[in-house]
Amino acid sequence: MFAERLKSLRKEQNLTQEKIAEKLNISRGSYAQWETERTQPSSKSLETLANFFNVSTDYLLGNTDNKNSTKFEDDLEESLNTARAFSGKPISEHDREVMREILTEMFKDK
Repeated sequence: MFAERLKSLRKEQNLTQEKIAEKLNISRGSYAQWETERTQPSSKSLETLANFFNVSTDYLLGNTDNKNSTKFEDDLEESLNTARAFSGKPISEHDREVMREILTEMFKDK
């Protein structure tokens, strides 16, 4: 999945492997190996690629189909969608927003 997404993102921006390698200050061969699944990038390189393409690392790795969301955001939305008040009724939109803000603040550096 990673190699496919990397190649697709490169083509969406009309860039060659050589141009991206130049911009990332790596060899074209190193970049090409990622697109052909011969090697996997380090976590630092993965983060650099995500920043370069303005997507999340989770998107690059195939953990989400949302280019800009993080795994935390996806999990938070899923949790809020299933949250219920003590009475068993769905929570209000206001309560969803309050809970989203509290949880995002609580976990932002973790």
